[in-house]
Amino acid sequence: MFIFCVLAAIQKWRSEGRVAVWLHIPILQSRFIAPAASLGFCFHHAESDSSTLTLWLGEGPSRLPGYATHQVGVAGAVFDENTRKILVVQDRNKLKNMWKFPGGLSEPGEDIGDTAVREVFEETGIKSEFRSLLSIRQQHTHPGAFGKSDMYIICRLMPYSFTINFCQRECLRCEWMDLSDLVKTENTTPITSRVARLLLYGYREGFDKIDLTMEELPAVYTGLFYKVYHKELPDSYKTMTGMD
Repeated sequence: MFIFCVLAAIQKWRSEGRVAVWLHIPILQSRFIAPAASLGFCFHHAESDSSTLTLWLGEGPSRLPGYATHQVGVAGAVFDENTRKILVVQDRNKLKNMWKFPGGLSEPGEDIGDTAVREVFEETGIKSEFRSLLSIRQQHTHPGAFGKSDMYIICRLMPYSFTINFCQRECLRCEWMDLSDLVKTENTTPITSRVARLLLYGYREGFDKIDLTMEELPAVYTGLFYKVYHKELPDSYKTMTGMD
């Protein structure tokens, strides 16, 4: 019955000039996947409770977009300008216990800064506030990314609590380290060392030289907004209407 219904629907959609079909199948109805595959459907992606299949009806190869190509990890570089201390951790379940910034994967629908603040609190017990985006690393064939590429974003955070209460399931050690010590140590990851130097430069010369700040702008879709990150733009340039 399922195959006949879908065949009739496909014929109707072709006559209407539709070019693609998306088929969402809940996990408890997974028995329909094999019949759908016999009609030419193929997997697009799967979630914890459902799978989505597609069928291209247009001419030539499918032009449907692929599913997510990257996972996004976010770390928080929590820097106290008054003491020049930076918050660092060592992961418990790593082969090499090197100093790094606390962080983790961003949740769907979660802003970058919110991920950094959340992950820092979950791992260290430190409350903080997002200040800027410092760096982005892109890495392909990343271990543990299930064949996807990996984006690793480091944010500058400002602390407003200082007593460490770290998660012992995730972290082996956690401490406030002098920024210059983090710059000099060899017991850290390459990207942590580079961002530590970036922070030191910003501390000495002004964070405006390193910060990518965030501003919310309206999207082209009515009622929606997005966040854009870039070097600070003077107000005169935000409001200018032409070239002088």
